[in-house]
Amino acid sequence: MAIVLSEADVKTVLPMRDLIDAMEVALATFSAGEVVQPVRTVLQVGPSKSFFGVMPAYQPAPAALGAKLVTVFGANAARGLHTHLATIVLLDPETGALIALLDGRFITEARTAAVSAVSTRHMARPDSADGTTLAILGSGVQARSHFEAIALVRRLKEVRVWSPTPANRDRFAREMAHQAPAPVRALPSARAAVDGADVIVLATASPVPVVERSWVADGAHVCAVGACRPDVREMDGALVAAARLVVDSRAGALAEAGDIVLAIQEGRFGADHIAGELGHVVAGRLPGRTSSDEITIFKSLGMAVEDVAAAELAWRRAAERGLGRAILL
Repeated sequence: MAIVLSEADVKTVLPMRDLIDAMEVALATFSAGEVVQPVRTVLQVGPSKSFFGVMPAYQPAPAALGAKLVTVFGANAARGLHTHLATIVLLDPETGALIALLDGRFITEARTAAVSAVSTRHMARPDSADGTTLAILGSGVQARSHFEAIALVRRLKEVRVWSPTPANRDRFAREMAHQAPAPVRALPSARAAVDGADVIVLATASPVPVVERSWVADGAHVCAVGACRPDVREMDGALVAAARLVVDSRAGALAEAGDIVLAIQEGRFGADHIAGELGHVVAGRLPGRTSSDEITIFKSLGMAVEDVAAAELAWRRAAERGLGRAILL
């Protein structure tokens, strides 16, 4: 008998702090070569160029087997729906039998931010005496989840937000101010938002750069989570070339990360500019930064093992608490 876990069920059993710790384990396991995970398969759907991705993975400990089916339909925003939707299929790693179907939208949102928080914990400079200035470019669900996650690993003194629609960034600042440990300000330009920031989150849907090297202060850490196709980018090539670059998956980054792929095509650097994977940093096999004034970038594409590890944790906790709806196949 399998169970179905709704988004509400998943939210109940996956607090962000626990998810950050679970992602550290998953990242280290992946970079140690213990995870079986191909580069995701992505289909382009229809004239609107929507996307459907299939992301399977197996990890040995804690044993988890499954796949995420994810869609990106930009036109959903006009329909009042999330643009990113997902379902996670979790299988028994001993028998292959279905054990759970989980709503994957929240898992995708939360684990992405949790992984960025892991990168911030290991790659950003420690808090200064008066705290860390966080800049967020974007005002959607990833902006909100990153706000929550990074506040758990850094003591924030100021949060700045910019997105191209003034009403959206103003609403974000207003709503986040009620739960913020620090002042939240909406800024009129991306440049103003990142000026002097210690940690920068890029969570936009822009296909062209929204941040330039000259705007970013020495020593800043950048979490780049948008631009998940090889023909789009959020950062200019000069910024990526000037920084210490760490990725979640080297194979995935060289196939799909436009911030990297396009800069390589421009001749700014080669594949060896990637210092390593975040899992190597977590495991202590690679330093997150080599100096206090070094700019560091974590380029995130998201990996199936992150989804499967999060789903396994949610399923185990839900089963302990009797959550979910049982189904017979």
